[in-house]
Amino acid sequence: MPEGCADIEAVTNVRTARRRECEECVKKGDRWVHLRTCQTCGVTLCCDSSPNRHASKHARASHHPVVASAETGERWLYCFEHDQFLEY
Repeated sequence: MPEGCADIEAVTNVRTARRRECEECVKKGDRWVHLRTCQTCGVTLCCDSSPNRHASKHARASHHPVVASAETGERWLYCFEHDQFLEY
C-alpha cells in the first residue's frame, strides 16, 4: 500500500469555497465546469475539465499543491504535486 501524501496529511482544517464561482473566470467572463478550493490560500478556481484550468495553474505558479472539491456533496482532497487523492 503506498504511503500517504504529506501535503494532504498537512491539511488539518479543510477550507471551503467562499463563493461558488471561479474567481479568474469571473474576471474574464468565462465559464467553468467544476470548482476546486486551494487549501493553502482559500482561492476557489476551475478544474482541469474547464477550458482555463485555473486551479492547476494556480497550484503550479504558487506552489500551493492541495485543493478540495468545491462541489456540493463531494468531500475529497487532491495534491497536484504528488498526484494523490483522498476522500474524507
